[in-house]
Amino acid sequence: MAQIDKPNLHFNTVIYTGNGTSPRTISGVGFQPDLVFGARRDDAAGKNLYDAVRGAGSTKNLQSNGNGAEGSGSPGTYGYLNAFASDGFTVTAGSSDNAYWNNNTATYVTWNWKANGSGSSNTTGSINSTVSVNTTSNFSIVKYTGNGTSGATVGHGLGAVPKMIIVKQFSSNGGSENWGVYHVGMGNTKYIFLNSNAVAGTNSGYWNDTTPSSTVFTLGNNDVVNNNTVEYIAYCFAEKKGFSSFGKYTGNGDADGPFVYTGFKPAYIVIKSSTYAGNWLCLDNKREIQNIGSGTPINLNESNGEDTNTAYAIDFLSNGFKLKNSNGNIQNNNESMFYWAFAENPIVGSNNIAATAQ
Repeated sequence: MAQIDKPNLHFNTVIYTGNGTSPRTISGVGFQPDLVFGARRDDAAGKNLYDAVRGAGSTKNLQSNGNGAEGSGSPGTYGYLNAFASDGFTVTAGSSDNAYWNNNTATYVTWNWKANGSGSSNTTGSINSTVSVNTTSNFSIVKYTGNGTSGATVGHGLGAVPKMIIVKQFSSNGGSENWGVYHVGMGNTKYIFLNSNAVAGTNSGYWNDTTPSSTVFTLGNNDVVNNNTVEYIAYCFAEKKGFSSFGKYTGNGDADGPFVYTGFKPAYIVIKSSTYAGNWLCLDNKREIQNIGSGTPINLNESNGEDTNTAYAIDFLSNGFKLKNSNGNIQNNNESMFYWAFAENPIVGSNNIAATAQ
């Protein structure tokens, strides 16, 4: 399987300052993104996600800090992503302002992933799905309609076993449901909510106590992931050597925290504890001045802007990351933490020499 020499052709972070114009095209992603996850940095605002399978527009956002269906958080009032472009995306102001995407002088960050456009039919599982898949980076976007049956399976198209799956109900007939997350660091009996700081729970209604395979993931009958006739979107990630890492570590409660090996220099890290009620901390190499003892996380489960606090100090190193504080959100003593990370630089490229991400 080919190694990725240039990670930023598959995942990239973009930061920009709003100018108040509408519409406005945000460029510099380096590819046409199929998943855009946007956050305002300088003030509170919803954390908005758009993907190419569901499409763009004023009713197509999902918010990681809430449990609503598509269109939650009034994007028609506060602005929305209205198109994916060859090097980024276009945003449009709402009826009041463009607080979500382009208020004048406001600062923003977007995290962008490449899949494969609007997707195609997948009939591998017992539930048919629409799948947009990037088999080079092991990322897919999956749309399916629940049937309410325990043991139902959904094809994900990766050809590799997903290490993380994030599921959200998006159709309005499903009411308001949490974001359900499967992560290999917790196992197939556990679930956790992206929109909450709560600890992981145990319930077979989520993943039917079944580990995903290289072709399908399995659902229980909980409404968060499989309510009859309700539409869902799933973001599926398998590990790719030198590009992505999904794992866990145990905190030591010390300022000299653990080192976590990823096999690359990270460009992006998200950390959450499964046993401690902490936020989903997101750090990236575009907003961070690295390795100076401070961090500027954005909490994916909250509407707050970014926080600058030495309690979240994390060093991005050539082959992983190092925790530098005992804050419970990153590493309480003996607490179980899990993470996902994407690369700036792999240690070695496909030509067996040090690779560059450019």
